[in-house]
Amino acid sequence: MKNFFSNFKGDAFGGITAGIVALPLALAFGVSSGLGPTAGLYGAIFISFFASLFGGTNTQISGPTAPMTAVSMVVIAAIIAGNDGDVTKALPIILTVFLLAGLFQIGLGLIGLGKYIRYIPYPVVSGFMTAIGVIILLTQVLPSIGYYPKEDVAYVETFKPKAEEVILKNILKDEVNEGILVLEDFKETISRAGKITVEDIQKESQTLAAKETSGALGAIKAFPRAIKNIVWLELLLALGTIFIIYGFKRITTKIPSTLVALVVVSGVAFGFDLDYRSIQEIPIGIPDIKWEIFSGFSLGNITPYIFTALTLALLGAIDSLLTSVIADNMTKTKHKPNKELVGQGIGNSIAAIFGGIPGAGATIRTVVNINAGGKTKLSGMIAGVLLLIIMLGLGPVASKIPAAVLAGILITVGIGVMDYKGLKAIPHLPKDIKIGPVNLSSEVLIMIIVLLLSTFWNLVYAVGIGLILASLMFMKKIGDLTAKTSNIKALENDVWADEGSFPKNLSEEVFIKHVNGPLFFGSTSEFQALSKQIPQTAKTVIIRLGRMPYMDQSGLYVMEEILLDLKKKNIEVLFVNLRKQPRYMMERIDIVPDLISKEHIFENFSDCVQWIKKNIKDEFKK
Repeated sequence: MKNFFSNFKGDAFGGITAGIVALPLALAFGVSSGLGPTAGLYGAIFISFFASLFGGTNTQISGPTAPMTAVSMVVIAAIIAGNDGDVTKALPIILTVFLLAGLFQIGLGLIGLGKYIRYIPYPVVSGFMTAIGVIILLTQVLPSIGYYPKEDVAYVETFKPKAEEVILKNILKDEVNEGILVLEDFKETISRAGKITVEDIQKESQTLAAKETSGALGAIKAFPRAIKNIVWLELLLALGTIFIIYGFKRITTKIPSTLVALVVVSGVAFGFDLDYRSIQEIPIGIPDIKWEIFSGFSLGNITPYIFTALTLALLGAIDSLLTSVIADNMTKTKHKPNKELVGQGIGNSIAAIFGGIPGAGATIRTVVNINAGGKTKLSGMIAGVLLLIIMLGLGPVASKIPAAVLAGILITVGIGVMDYKGLKAIPHLPKDIKIGPVNLSSEVLIMIIVLLLSTFWNLVYAVGIGLILASLMFMKKIGDLTAKTSNIKALENDVWADEGSFPKNLSEEVFIKHVNGPLFFGSTSEFQALSKQIPQTAKTVIIRLGRMPYMDQSGLYVMEEILLDLKKKNIEVLFVNLRKQPRYMMERIDIVPDLISKEHIFENFSDCVQWIKKNIKDEFKK
């Protein structure tokens, strides 16, 4: 308990700052998901508190994130559409899926899956994250210009014939389930059809219109019509929000620009009594448990959604553990991946029981927490409590926030979540496969496939396909390289044959690192341990690369990260026998010559030793 409060002041400031940053994002993600701002707030409150309390990353701030919201949005839309467009009817099923996802995460942590997350290749992650950004941008275009397909009377009218067909099919389906033979009892069918009202047809038409324009592809289809129906006030509110978010960052980063934009634009809209569209009303009072989840909880009801829940669990695990790695790099600590999954699972499970959307470790909020002084789990718990206090005290005020403001906030989130590092690398990566007359980079191809499939088809299947393609291409490359170097045998000890004559008086000043085998997404964790192996007395590091025939994009960026870390410590790095493919990769992103000059790359170990003798003369005279 003493350690828990050992950094109370820093944790309090970090948690409060992170909670303030989370507020507008929680509201925006809730609206984007389709369940409303309250669901976003509930998710942020419970996941932040319980994931911090039970998790394995001390400084992590959790809550709804862009990837989790994007997948949740698809899940929610599909379940609502399958329940006659009735959110109330669909809600127990939706929350059951979210509860299952949390329980699956707990299970993944208990069986020790956390340590395997590092095997996901960089191009798959890059394509997925960029797709998330594209999906958010496309789906927020319509609300940012004030166009809502369900409210477009002329558009909804076009779906009435289809709506009547759907309603009739539902009547026939109900009769089949009840054992009524339709062809023998037309009167029953006619009787039920006669009870259909104009309102029923209108409601089904609106559901079909919303379904047709949902997702990234639906938004593109609706865009031409939306342009003709722009609500200029909504557009101005969205643009004003975006302008303040980016503009205020140039003034100061100490105050969250999203919060400033939310307060300023909402204040102007409300203060001048503008005729804008506000978000859904946020209820006052302590959140209630959604007991309807348990009343309908049965194997038959949940079976169709098990795979969907597992997908959310895996995505949340990946999202959280990637943020945990970033937190480790900033705090120089080591998170516990399996414990983190258990904590995230508990947080998501409890959030679902109270009606919140699922979430994961949030990178921006975690970074803000660390920079503000957060060091222990208390910071994340304080962030959750702060959001609860804000909701209880300012719920009626928050209900007046313009919907266009949250759309503007989400547009900036979509722009920020895309992987620009991976996109910039596209022209420079080696073209190692040939499809017909075209030469392509296998890693770029994987990234683009995942990006397109995620955006326009299915996020889950896209990642699965990307993993399979990455594995197949990697196996082919390693197979080809192994065939060429199969005569090389591994040494039985850490000292290579030509290192026996290396001066003993330099053993503390010069550290020699061997790299055996390819540096790829599956071996990056071991290579990252390099910085921890180096003794404090070392001034020079020799990295022997003669047995590293291949380096993929994940390995490339890990190498860059380590070299930057060594440079900050003023440690000189020398390469020995850098082979063709790794050198080509390093030259594409300027590791060579920006971080390692060509004068520090040696053909053999003997030349490297001669350079050391020439440049560290004083040490040899001792």
